[in-house]
Amino acid sequence: MKDFNEKKIALSGIKPTGRPHLGNYFGMMKPTIDIQGDFKMYIFIADFHAITTMQNKDELKLSIYNLILDYLAIGLDQEKTLFYRQSSIPEVTELSWIFNCLVTVPWLERAHAFKDRVSKGIEASVGLFDYPVLMAADILLPMADIVPVGRDQIQHVEMAREISRKFNNIYGKFFKEPREYIKEEVATIIGTDGQKMSKSYGNTIPLFGTDKEIKKAIMGIVTDSKKPDEVKNPDECNIFALHKLITKEPQLSEIKKGYEYGGLSYGESKKILLENYLEFIRPMREKRKYYEDNPGIVRQILDEGERNIKKIVKENMKEVRKLVGLT
Repeated sequence: MKDFNEKKIALSGIKPTGRPHLGNYFGMMKPTIDIQGDFKMYIFIADFHAITTMQNKDELKLSIYNLILDYLAIGLDQEKTLFYRQSSIPEVTELSWIFNCLVTVPWLERAHAFKDRVSKGIEASVGLFDYPVLMAADILLPMADIVPVGRDQIQHVEMAREISRKFNNIYGKFFKEPREYIKEEVATIIGTDGQKMSKSYGNTIPLFGTDKEIKKAIMGIVTDSKKPDEVKNPDECNIFALHKLITKEPQLSEIKKGYEYGGLSYGESKKILLENYLEFIRPMREKRKYYEDNPGIVRQILDEGERNIKKIVKENMKEVRKLVGLT
């Protein structure tokens, strides 16, 4: 294995806007944890991005802390990953201003999040409009090579590449052109209603919810009206789509046979999924409780990550200032 300092850099950020759900876990969180060790991994809490929609300070603080606990619970390894809060890196916002002076309004109007909001007749804040530029600074300043994302985030990585190219063409080659990293088999996680799992659709299964909350979500998965003895297509079943993520072999194959040959009811399939899901998250719950009971350890992990990332971005920002003519 390569020395840590020789590895390519992978970077991932997640907004602390509500509790993560199963789609967040398999679509974004787990893929970043899985590649720890293969890359020089940076993970940050995107708290600047969060205030485009969350403007209650107590709610924000609690969401930030909970997300930190969530990441530690799912297996973030401080020996392999720099873990930090976006707001602890002021150079990111400094760089985003420099990038703002390179991009145009029509170019930013292409952004999906902005277009979606405007199409619904909702006024967009300057922060939401400028979201892709701040994200580009998040990605480019630490010199990321790859960015693990879901399909709906590909455009942001593309826009970061375009900004990198524009800066390099004007001021001289400095920034890398990062690539998106998508785990194809979990690119889109199906929600309880068959659509993409999303908080905005209200079709999520909470990752660290209570047993009652998880049971309500799983037992509410939408199905057709076929009876237990009828043949069913597992590939068209919302329950089975989640079984493929959670249920292990040989049980998964047995459930599939129950669909294809008849005899397995949707209700029974849901009960098996619920049981397997609770077992699946049990070790993560235990780890989360450990960190929740030891806030000093959490603080130490963040302090170390932020101290190390600051060394990197300060040096990079010093070079940017020279190239731009600010020193």
